Amino acid sequence: METYGGRRNQSERDAITVEIGYALFSALFAAAVLFGAVAGPALLFELPGTVETLLLRLGLLLAPVVFFARVISVLVRFRQDDVQPSQPGRTSPDS
Repeated sequence: METYGGRRNQSERDAITVEIGYALFSALFAAAVLFGAVAGPALLFELPGTVETLLLRLGLLLAPVVFFARVISVLVRFRQDDVQPSQPGRTSPDS
């Protein structure tokens, strides 16, 4: 995707934009599901105070961790898919 010393063309910029959007929305969904799974019982049921507080804080701690881990993993994978073959004229390292 990088042109050595040059600028990216429109299709490359569009691909990056789509990948960033996918990373953000999928990370938001994953974090929301995790928060709901961890803190949901504390919000839905009458639990003892310490258990309720623990579940809420654990959900608030883990949700951003999952969000950033998902964003980073998607963007790193996108960047690795863009690696050029090591030898000109070859399409894959196994060729």
